[in-house]
Amino acid sequence: MPQSEPAITSEQIAAAEALLGLSFTPAQRQQMLEIVTGRRAQYGGIRAADLDNSVPMALHFKVHAADPEPAPVPRSTPMSAQPSVTRPADLEEAAFYPVTQLAELIRSRQVTSLELTEMYLARLRRYDPLLQCVATYTDELAIRQAKRADDEIARGRYRGPLHGIPWGAKDLLATRGYPTQWGAAPYRGQQLDVDATVVQRLEAAGAVLIAKLTLGALANGDVWYGGLTKNPWDPSEGSSGSSAGSGAATAAGLVGFAIGSETMGSIVSPSSRCGVSGLRPSFGRVSRYGAMALCWSLDKIGPMCRSVEDCALVFSAIYGPDGLDMSLTPEPFHWDPALDPRQLRIGYVAGAFKAANAGDTDAHHRPAGEELQRVNDVNSADVLDVMREAGFQLTPIELPETDVSGLWVILAAEAAAAFDQITRDGSVDQLTRQDDDAWPNIFRAARFIPAVEYINANRIRSQLVADMARLMREVDIFISPSYGGRTLSLTNLTGHPTVVVPNGFTQKRSPTSITFVGGLHREAETLAVAKAYQDATDWHRQYPDLDSEKEQV
Repeated sequence: MPQSEPAITSEQIAAAEALLGLSFTPAQRQQMLEIVTGRRAQYGGIRAADLDNSVPMALHFKVHAADPEPAPVPRSTPMSAQPSVTRPADLEEAAFYPVTQLAELIRSRQVTSLELTEMYLARLRRYDPLLQCVATYTDELAIRQAKRADDEIARGRYRGPLHGIPWGAKDLLATRGYPTQWGAAPYRGQQLDVDATVVQRLEAAGAVLIAKLTLGALANGDVWYGGLTKNPWDPSEGSSGSSAGSGAATAAGLVGFAIGSETMGSIVSPSSRCGVSGLRPSFGRVSRYGAMALCWSLDKIGPMCRSVEDCALVFSAIYGPDGLDMSLTPEPFHWDPALDPRQLRIGYVAGAFKAANAGDTDAHHRPAGEELQRVNDVNSADVLDVMREAGFQLTPIELPETDVSGLWVILAAEAAAAFDQITRDGSVDQLTRQDDDAWPNIFRAARFIPAVEYINANRIRSQLVADMARLMREVDIFISPSYGGRTLSLTNLTGHPTVVVPNGFTQKRSPTSITFVGGLHREAETLAVAKAYQDATDWHRQYPDLDSEKEQV
């Protein structure tokens, strides 16, 4: 902050409250000072941006409220050639099988959906006391869906690879008849009389919902009203957030797959921490109808699985317009296991790899709720060696140099609007976390973000989208360390799809990850490149020893 600018005081915040018709306590004003002061410097960056009058906002107004007849969504679920799979003597040995193998066991009728469902429910109950990853069990629904799947398959009606597969939903997805509590004490016991579109579409694919999984309160980290969701590899640490339960349950072999959501890292971070494969689709690919809103211009929903191909199969079932979420785009998704990804132009963010290998991170300027993991202890350059050995030609690239630190006001402002009621009535004080970087303080401080700065931050975002479009004319996919450089924050702002996969372990035996980013709506190609890396390694086939961890706790 320039020396000529006087320090902001709590008395000034109180005066501004009077203008806005708000009332905070002296302690709350004092807690806001650091954020409000820091944002003043960010506003300077926004005001210094060269914004021609022709640059629009990144948000677009639509006059129609809904589309009563959305176009049909094409769906296909081909799988790559799979090794033969036979039922293990102890069915629990299949707990860590990917969907591709579980599906073959069910399709060939070696295993029933009911058997698989009961096995996973038993594992959830055995290990949840250790991991704290379950918000609500959905046993009655699960048994009903599993029996229906078995009956349909017995009658020759096989719906595809998700038919009969048990899964878990991040507890921000509404499920009729069960609580949807958003990880937050003010909403504990909340029931919404609707099924989220994702829940409906997975039921249509024949999947079996066995549990609502934890999220950090209001999609903030891994702390919820029931405690701290743990990392299955090391229960002394959290599983990261905010899709905490989805990451932990998938990694621990407690579900066949899970659904998470991301605003600014909430699929990438827990997937990385827990060692699972995650897909954050392009913005506007999966309906958010029936899902908790945090930031309307950034929220995205995607699968968290034990393999990249599993992510493709789940995404094929959930993507596409539904006539209810008007941010959705109609581009089709065609997963082609026969695609040779070596024909694609592959880049790598040279500066990010250099920063990661030097131990640098992009952890500064992160918003609350997006907990970033330490940079990989393994050498990220190993990933590039694997890709080259697999026949890929790699081109160094650099991301646009736009300073995105001031753009965090977009998330803060929209999140504060989403939860304005509990901020004003004081029930936000019931959240477990009340530290300076937690939502209560963020929400209160967001009341002092000027509307002009919010709008101009979105105009800078429009320029950033255009810059990324120019970059993606040079490459189809690029590779980046998950936490080195600015890849995570920048691509969330621009809406580009990301696949994150395990790429090793730290010295403490905690998983690390690598990120593949594709052009807008090019999830199929991005998944294909990530699968090529995964096929050349075995990191995704290594699993935590939960019984050993239970003994140590």
